[in-house]
Amino acid sequence: MSRLAFRALAAAVGFAVVAGYAGAIAAPATIAGGKTKDDGFQTAAPTAILIEYESGTVLFEKNADMLVPPASLAKLMTAETVFNEIKEGNVKLDEEFVISENAWRRGGAPSGGSTMFAPIHSRITVSDLLHGAIIQSGNDACIALAEGIAGNEDAFARMMNSRARELGLTQSNFTNSTGLPDPDQRVTVRELAKLARHIIQTYPEFYKLYAEREFTWNKIRQLNRNPLFAMNIGADGLKTGFTKEAGYGLVGSAVQNDLRLIVVVNGLKTANERADEARRLLNFGFNGFESRVLFEQGQKVGDARVFGGEQRYVGLEARDNKPIRLMVPKNTTERIIARVVYQGPLQVPVEKGQPVGVLKVWRGENVALEVPLQTAEAVTGGPLHRRAMDALAELFGGWFRAGLEKL
Repeated sequence: MSRLAFRALAAAVGFAVVAGYAGAIAAPATIAGGKTKDDGFQTAAPTAILIEYESGTVLFEKNADMLVPPASLAKLMTAETVFNEIKEGNVKLDEEFVISENAWRRGGAPSGGSTMFAPIHSRITVSDLLHGAIIQSGNDACIALAEGIAGNEDAFARMMNSRARELGLTQSNFTNSTGLPDPDQRVTVRELAKLARHIIQTYPEFYKLYAEREFTWNKIRQLNRNPLFAMNIGADGLKTGFTKEAGYGLVGSAVQNDLRLIVVVNGLKTANERADEARRLLNFGFNGFESRVLFEQGQKVGDARVFGGEQRYVGLEARDNKPIRLMVPKNTTERIIARVVYQGPLQVPVEKGQPVGVLKVWRGENVALEVPLQTAEAVTGGPLHRRAMDALAELFGGWFRAGLEKL
């Protein structure tokens, strides 16, 4: 890292590069921000998280990694799996699926749960089933989509879990398309927020469905259950959920002054409490935070060690080539720690744009931001004597790291 770049960074954050092992963090500096524990904000929700959409900054979290039953919030994963199948060309919006007896009994009118009221053995387009699943939270619509795409719901659940892992949802597990109670079906609010952000980013044409206020099927008009729509706070999605086991939950998103936030709450006692806590969290985020630039577009974030190269270090930059921004509380100061984490040293040849680790930023005790990094330039192999020197340095470095780990 150049001296100029390092000084610019040090003015904002305490910084450390960690290559392949957990190292010490440099003493943190300060930037304009807030107290380390969300300025004392509290919520009645047993589990909750609030993130800023553009950067992914975590503004508030409470038990965000606790595994909890999702209820109908699981339908976000159902919808994403269907969206992906459409994107891949495996399913068409005008394709028709049958409402089987299973879908009708377990998810339709006889079930007593959320339903699209689709008649048994009727044929319904994928487009209409998505409307029924998203706007009406129809269990029959979800089961019909699962059976139409995968043959049965168990096979579709395996597809859901495969997609979840591809998206980096490593903790959550899905066993059905509806979110109906199952002891093995669990999610975290952090991963639900990550899933919501992915849906908004990746499927803007389908995300519009979450903002539709009503849908009529079989001559039965049903309103969207999202309570945030009536609050005049810029809400435009996503999903509510409830079972006795899970309590009342919500994944919501709202935009004010070009700032989009995503909120997830779960485990609340009443529908009113769910609505109130989601609104409080959104207001907390919109009113209490502002965006700060940690690194400008294209600015080098740090360096990664290169083994046997024509140069010993290669610069790292944000993988999306955008400015790295962090949402921080207004009008106070707080400690921010940034750390580049990668597995190294890198082996030559190193290509320009090669993915290399992440930049992790802590605000207080919590990881507020993770940004994937890539190499800023290519590095080819160096002369033989350089490779020999690097091998010797890595040997002694390995002994030193092993000694640290034993302390």
